[in-house]
Amino acid sequence: MPRQFTPKVVTANALLEGDVVYLSADGSWTRELSRAELLTDEADAQIRLIDAQARADEVVGAYLADMEEGETGPEPTHFREDFRRTGPSNYFHGKQAS
Repeated sequence: MPRQFTPKVVTANALLEGDVVYLSADGSWTRELSRAELLTDEADAQIRLIDAQARADEVVGAYLADMEEGETGPEPTHFREDFRRTGPSNYFHGKQAS
């Protein structure tokens, strides 16, 4: 029996900087998870992912990440995605410095 589809966002790493990025509703990449498009339809999610993967000159490693609707936008349902949105863990810089 197939699993029920759960909400997702398209995420990847920016090609030049390596930062975690999310696909927004207007098709641009954002570094803020709160601005990411929350996809609730499986077919739409697959189309958005295919489009993102075709943008190899902008991002690498695009995939669908499980999320849920939060007060300020999508919120991770898994530790990995919560960890990724805060940036590198090796020292205090980037998103962690803000």
